[in-house]
Amino acid sequence: MFHKKLLALIGGAMALTLLAAQPVLAQDPPDTRGGDEVSDRASGTIRGDRVLPGRMSDGANERGNRRNRNRNQQEAEPAPAATPEENRAAAQAILTTAGVSCQVSEATLLGVTAEQHSTYEATCAEGPGYLAVSSTPPQTFNCLELAGQAETTRLRDPAADVGQQCTLPVNLNPVPVLSAYARAAGVDCTVDQGSAIGKSTAGNVIYEIGCADRDGYWLENAGGAWQATPCWDLALQQDTCRYSTAAETTGAWRTVLAGTDAAACDVQQARRVGRDAQGLTVYEVKCGAGDGYFARVGDTFTAQRVHPCAEAATIAGGCTLTAAAPATTEQ
Repeated sequence: MFHKKLLALIGGAMALTLLAAQPVLAQDPPDTRGGDEVSDRASGTIRGDRVLPGRMSDGANERGNRRNRNRNQQEAEPAPAATPEENRAAAQAILTTAGVSCQVSEATLLGVTAEQHSTYEATCAEGPGYLAVSSTPPQTFNCLELAGQAETTRLRDPAADVGQQCTLPVNLNPVPVLSAYARAAGVDCTVDQGSAIGKSTAGNVIYEIGCADRDGYWLENAGGAWQATPCWDLALQQDTCRYSTAAETTGAWRTVLAGTDAAACDVQQARRVGRDAQGLTVYEVKCGAGDGYFARVGDTFTAQRVHPCAEAATIAGGCTLTAAAPATTEQ
């Protein structure tokens, strides 16, 4: 399920070009010696300029050199740092040009690339933040996806170089953004953790969320609509959720079977059978008491109908997780 190249990071670590100010040139100290102009001339000093061999006695060359030094110093000084408003406007322009829907609420200049393109980190009023590069065309990188790629990479190699990452505090907390995605997908749970984990075969980013004391979900935006797949179903398809425990995954069946004849079933084992003619997904569950059921589950992942295994011999070849009831012999 993981996409081998979730995102291209910005050329590894971005090089920041820092402009160093030139040291301030020392100024000649004012002449504090006493005496009138005649005594000044007699001592070889004219208005603070010391007369040396080969120099014009009026100090014109020295004053010209000093003016040149001051002018060169001014030219070498870096431009004043951009204001927060200027950084926000610059980041907004890059994201808008790139077609990214983001109302920038904060932005910081990270530096420039080797090609002298300014790089910003921006937070958005809604949704994830971005790294934005003023190249042509502009480049943007979703902070959630970058963090997810870094997490996946570090799971394989804790010492791996994961490249440039977002660092603004708002961008380091994925829970508010993923909570909004979960609500849009119809998930009613308290999201306590989550990350981007890869891409679907359709090329959509997959986010996993963990729910407080409940089974988690994978979220995908397909065609502009958010969809959620519970981790208990993913487990039956041999996919693993990072943020759900085995107990949470098994316990999710209480919600799936609620309101049916199988509501009291303490599910110990389950398998995914397939889809029926009405498009419902069929599961077999084995209960702790030794009995079992076929459950037909709809798109909301709640059971629409259940069939006791003892009465379901004609459904998908019958139950396989539950031992068949012994045949009775007429006396």
